[in-house]
Amino acid sequence: MAVTTVKKNTRSYRIRRIALRTLMYTVLIIGGIIAIIPFLWMLSTSLMTLGEAISGRFLPATPQWHNYVVAWKEANFSEYFVNSVEITLITLAGELTFSILAAYAFARMRFPGRNLIFGILLSTMMIPGMVLMIPNFLTVTWLGRVGPIKWINNWPSLTIPFMGNVFSIFLLRQFFAQIPDDLFDAAQIDGAGHWQFLWRVVIPLSKAPILVIAVLSFIGSWNALAWPLLVTNAPDWRPIAVGLFQFVDEAGSELNLQMAGAVITIIPILILYFLTQKQFTESIARSGLKG
Repeated sequence: MAVTTVKKNTRSYRIRRIALRTLMYTVLIIGGIIAIIPFLWMLSTSLMTLGEAISGRFLPATPQWHNYVVAWKEANFSEYFVNSVEITLITLAGELTFSILAAYAFARMRFPGRNLIFGILLSTMMIPGMVLMIPNFLTVTWLGRVGPIKWINNWPSLTIPFMGNVFSIFLLRQFFAQIPDDLFDAAQIDGAGHWQFLWRVVIPLSKAPILVIAVLSFIGSWNALAWPLLVTNAPDWRPIAVGLFQFVDEAGSELNLQMAGAVITIIPILILYFLTQKQFTESIARSGLKG
């Protein structure tokens, strides 16, 4: 009798497990389909004629591959692309430098008011980015007037305000805090200070979260639109996202060319993510969730 009960319970447990797994995969598949439909629509529209794009068709009658060539030339993407690369690399280098140093100070160094300062820093994450846009604009305008460097319509206004990212500091601080103190004690016995410990121990052990910060910083800088439009008035330093506005005029938008430009714009992001997706997902699972 007991054996029969155990078999029934085991069979019931297996059925529930299979049902839950089936439900989970069904939800994931539906979510994946919903997420990929806009991308497929953008890709399909980029291969249509203007009439097909306006009519709302989902597939082009004949793929118009030359749309990419036209979009690249009409929007002057070659100049915007170079601008985006330069802006992104400068922003990325600055953000990694300042975020790593600040995160290490909050995680491994003891100084008065450390937790209070870190709490105030985290509280700024609740402020919407659009609220900070006008104060930041007034700041860079003032710095351009009193300093030796031109800020408006130049790389400093497009990069320096984004080098101190609070989320990056938070993520790295949480990861740095998990590194055992025994490693620091051993480094001190060998005569290493904070700088040597950071450079030789902490950074090599933190490649995954640093890579996550690099990917997020790259995406944010590459996709920037509102701020570059505010602090630039000439194409000299405008990024590639601004180039998409070349296809919008008073008569309406050239939707097919706009989508072709959008495909060109996201190609570097897709390549970067596919190269780093394993480290990206592992770091999100391991970092920033433990105190």
